[in-house]
Amino acid sequence: MRDTLICPECFKKLRYVVEPRCYCCGKPLAHAQQEYCSDCAGKKHEFEQGRAVFLYQGPMRGILYRYKYGNRRDYTEFLAMQAVRCYAGWVQSLDIDLVMPVPLSKKRMRKRGFNQADLFGRRFSELCGLKYENKMLVRVRDTVPQKELSVQERKNNLKNAFKMNKNVVNLKRILLVDDIYTTGSTIDAAALALKQSGIKDVFYLCISIGQGQQSFNK
Repeated sequence: MRDTLICPECFKKLRYVVEPRCYCCGKPLAHAQQEYCSDCAGKKHEFEQGRAVFLYQGPMRGILYRYKYGNRRDYTEFLAMQAVRCYAGWVQSLDIDLVMPVPLSKKRMRKRGFNQADLFGRRFSELCGLKYENKMLVRVRDTVPQKELSVQERKNNLKNAFKMNKNVVNLKRILLVDDIYTTGSTIDAAALALKQSGIKDVFYLCISIGQGQQSFNK
């Protein structure tokens, strides 16, 4: 799979997220004695903890761009397999009830034809033997792309953007999956909708994550 999709030189340039990393969002830290990145220090997220497979840099930028906008659905197996290799044990330890993707709006879904987070999350769940659902959490507003906004604008952009459309009485711990984590605004907004519906704990797994800034103890 690696040899047919990604050339050896590009594969060598892929950077996996390794320790030390932020205990909350999973961004890499500069020093082992640090616990939280600057984005999470002094900030309360709606999710409990998250992890990402790759740093969003180098060839990974192009891979995700083609995956999202170039209809390169064939990347799914490679990305899901790498996520399993890195985090199957972590996810199993969380005792997750259900895995679900961060949804696209209906408008964006019609335009793109698929949700890359759905493809990735479904295959990851299959490989890990976890229950999966892609229609329970829905996006009710067609928001502006997050990459075009500031941190505060991202929060406002996603306010009340998600809702649950099914009963979740028997669900307590959810794993959200998405492609990229930057400031956490999208995951926070989705996690808030889940918690307002009765979910107790929300975790996330992303394909890639931004490098972040200076890190702090907390």
